[in-house]
Amino acid sequence: MADLQEYKCPCCGGAIEFNSTLQKLKCPFCDTEFEMDALKSFDEDIKDEGSDDYTWQSQAGEEWQEGETNGINSYSCKSCGGEIITDATTAATSCPYCGNPVVLKGQLSGVLKPDFVIPFKLNKEAAVEKMKNHLKGKKLLPKSFSSEQHIEEIKGIYVPYWLFDTDVDAKLRYKATKVTRWDDSKFNYKRTDYFSVLRSGKIAFEKVPVDGSSKMDDTLMESLEPFKFKEATSFNAAYLAGYMADKYDVTDVQSQERANERVKVATINAFTRTVEGYDSVDIEGTSLKLKNATAKYALYPVWILNTNWNGQKFVFAMNGQTGKFVGNLPCDKGLFWKYFFRTFAIDSVLALAAQFVLHLVM
Repeated sequence: MADLQEYKCPCCGGAIEFNSTLQKLKCPFCDTEFEMDALKSFDEDIKDEGSDDYTWQSQAGEEWQEGETNGINSYSCKSCGGEIITDATTAATSCPYCGNPVVLKGQLSGVLKPDFVIPFKLNKEAAVEKMKNHLKGKKLLPKSFSSEQHIEEIKGIYVPYWLFDTDVDAKLRYKATKVTRWDDSKFNYKRTDYFSVLRSGKIAFEKVPVDGSSKMDDTLMESLEPFKFKEATSFNAAYLAGYMADKYDVTDVQSQERANERVKVATINAFTRTVEGYDSVDIEGTSLKLKNATAKYALYPVWILNTNWNGQKFVFAMNGQTGKFVGNLPCDKGLFWKYFFRTFAIDSVLALAAQFVLHLVM
């Protein structure tokens, strides 16, 4: 039995038919007309598109050699479950995430040795100064926050990151439109032309970072980027002296989904920028295939500042290499509504003035 070929309208998705009068294919739903060769080519492109293929080769980290973990201790927090790695000189400390005391667990175990580390370049004093600058110019910040908030703790932490390298073979399909408008003495007209736009090519990614700590907010960590990997060095336990290192609790395999999303978004953005000259552009299909996809394990420097104000805890972070400072601030609701109504009143006056001028002109 012969297979029946059915074509779908690229514009509305309806089943299209051959119009014997026009000698073209025509959609009975949106009245769009198609040349047979163009539609056949479009259908073949969709069939060849394929699906996304994300396959990673894990080469992250390596096992610690005998004697390398001597002088490195592990601390666990019974409150949030966090596990911190420090040098042997740290007798007791507190959890940088929740502030509760942590308990010495003993010798480090069950963790890979990092491939790379970016050493701290900025000290605690720089973090405090950045905190002060972060508060300046914030009109909706409660006035008492700057004077009454207390920095309870400042910790320098090496945050675990998985770094993903990959080459991407990409095929992307877009639906684009061009709109033409005109009018006569009776009607206003609008014509929309639809286009199927194809893009294909290769793009490479190096050191796509995904933090390996579930306790670190992903948005907060991504806000600290970029880190300058050119200043990274092979890992040496001596870099831990005076600092802490967070023990990863999200593996490289578990982090691949986040890496896939970052690679996909960046690829789509890069290719979409090449689709120009249209009034609208919408992505309809992607086929991304990873090649030479590998992961490495690194520690990146971050200062964590825990503050307390008005019975609430606020967490701020600073990139220990570049000094980039991030963190959410409280909002004075009274000031917010004051500025809101002031802006609303100004807009209302301007609107009334515009109406008055229009009335005079008429």
